[in-house]
Amino acid sequence: MSDTMRRKPNVVWKLPSISTFGLKLFACVTMLICNIGASVVQDGIIHLDRYTQAELAQAMEADSHLMMMAGIGSAMQVIGGLAVPIFAFLLVEGFRHTSDYKKYLLRLLVLAFVSEVPYDLAMQQSFMDFSMQNAAFGVAVSLMMLYVLDLFREGKGAVAVLARICTVIGALVWVTLLRVQFGPSTVLLAAIFYLFYAHNVLKTLLGILVSLVHITGPLSFYAIWLYGEEQKHAEWNRWFYVFYPLHLLILGIIVTFVLS
Repeated sequence: MSDTMRRKPNVVWKLPSISTFGLKLFACVTMLICNIGASVVQDGIIHLDRYTQAELAQAMEADSHLMMMAGIGSAMQVIGGLAVPIFAFLLVEGFRHTSDYKKYLLRLLVLAFVSEVPYDLAMQQSFMDFSMQNAAFGVAVSLMMLYVLDLFREGKGAVAVLARICTVIGALVWVTLLRVQFGPSTVLLAAIFYLFYAHNVLKTLLGILVSLVHITGPLSFYAIWLYGEEQKHAEWNRWFYVFYPLHLLILGIIVTFVLS
């Protein structure tokens, strides 16, 4: 047999590339799973609000079906932790590439306020509840934080460092006072992705450390590593803004008026 026939073809291993659309789609799907677990499973089927911690433990011991549903609901919410780092990463990418910051911020603020009633309906079975605010408020506060951080991007020395630290702390205070869903982790991740944008190793390590609060959050960094900055299916971007309040409204109707 000739050398040519024995020679094996060269195989070039190439990691897949994920576009902005792919990241958004993945984050939306995992967020949907999380919110179904929190609203439909835990509030609509199990009715966790009717139990104390001790009563729930006793009820699960006596009812294997209840225990299974509680486990499913918890697992679905853990899956939702995958979405948080990706949304923070996409926010920073959007901020760095937007041509109109004011319009970008306005879209997020409108999204946050429009989504609040559907969020309260889905999570609290109420048309107005101030115990917790929807995650879009955390994204909007993070965007305002990025704008202020950008003002000090050329600054050096202790004063500039102190200004950056105070800006991040201020954003953390806001989302904490507002009790925003995933608020603190969204702010911290957005700050890390922006401040250490060119330092991939440090950015990844710090991001994974913060994401551990969501258990599955660190797994999202594999998808982030594969991000190729491709802008595919740009015409679908507007629908991601519609998806958030719409899916919350549907879940709210199901859990409040169907499963109650």
